[in-house]
Amino acid sequence: MRVEIWSDIACPWCYVGKARFEKALAAFPHRDRVEVVHRSFELDPGRAKDDVEPVLAMLTAKYGMSRAQAEAGEDELGGQAAAEGLPYLTRGRDHGSTFDMHRLLHFAKERGRQEALLDRLYRANFAEERSVFGDDERLVELAVAAGLDADGARAVLADPAAYADEVRADEREAAQLGARGVPFFVLDRAYGVSGAQPAEVFTRALARAWGERTPVPVAGGDGGEVCGPDGCAVPQR
Repeated sequence: MRVEIWSDIACPWCYVGKARFEKALAAFPHRDRVEVVHRSFELDPGRAKDDVEPVLAMLTAKYGMSRAQAEAGEDELGGQAAAEGLPYLTRGRDHGSTFDMHRLLHFAKERGRQEALLDRLYRANFAEERSVFGDDERLVELAVAAGLDADGARAVLADPAAYADEVRADEREAAQLGARGVPFFVLDRAYGVSGAQPAEVFTRALARAWGERTPVPVAGGDGGEVCGPDGCAVPQR
């Protein structure tokens, strides 16, 4: 069975949702026969590479909330991440374009290092003080840490066309499948789950997709937190 996951490195619910899905997959009896493929989805596809701003500033502008509300939302997200054993910096992070990261992830996929690079990018964005935006050498360092060749990663970043078609193809496919936000999980092109659902929801989805093995229309689940073009569902206290 194949599970495809559309996500964005700038999406906190993708970070949390990946951990919840992996918890369910680890307990799935047929986990050794499940292939996981990560697909590209940009929350902010029109953002220029050099347009980098603090997360809190982005939140106040996008949601029209006060700084105190934005900080409270980040604190709550930090608690959600901690519940899954994930580190999360609630202050001092940046927001920017993730297009180059997605291009690198396609490069990494060809070399069997996609999962390793995605984990490195998530951890760097959400748990480390040094920004991942607007700094090619930072991305090269993370690519090397994920087992990729530094010169190869630099070559991808230096060529704006490298893997750009692959990123755009993933995004078009997400739209065709009806994904309005991420994370978005598609199991064997037969069953879809939308949002950072609890692990038990993914457990049921895996069992259902495995047991049915017959195509049904892809549909998003209810209640899972997502990030979309208009922003992320930020929990309030």
